[in-house]
This record gives sequence, C-alpha cells and structure tokens, in this order.
Amino acid sequence: MGGFLAPAQRGHPWTGWSFSAGWGTRETLNVTLVRPELVVEVGVDVPRDASGRWRHPARWHRARPDLSPADVPHLTPL
Repeated sequence: MGGFLAPAQRGHPWTGWSFSAGWGTRETLNVTLVRPELVVEVGVDVPRDASGRWRHPARWHRARPDLSPADVPHLTPL
C-alpha cells in the first residue's frame, strides 16, 4: 500500500490532530500524515460515542485507486 501514498504537504487537514491508541485509553498514536488523495474501503460498526467517534475500530478492506476523493461523499458528524 505504501506505493499509493505520498508525504503530506503543508496545510494537511489533520495537522495538529491526535489519535487514540484504543477505546478508553489516554495513549495516543504516532502518525505520519500523507496526502489525502487515496480512497480506501473500510468497515465500521454503527455505534458511536457522544463525540461522534466509532466505538469499535474501523477495518481496512482495500485501496481504491480507481476513485478520487471527489468521487466520495464526505462524512458528516452526528
């Protein structure tokens, strides 16, 4: 999958965000931001917490290099 990814440039939409290492933990993940150009399929469960996060991990299915981000509707908060 690394062949589809490129390092992020200035102004990445998630600059400054932190990501939890797991449900109920205060540990955060170290992340490397990449250009938001690759569409992937993920599977998620319906339940969300009060802040709109999924209660269970998202599961990666496959890369979709045949799609661009413009082809996919944006997620909307609850």
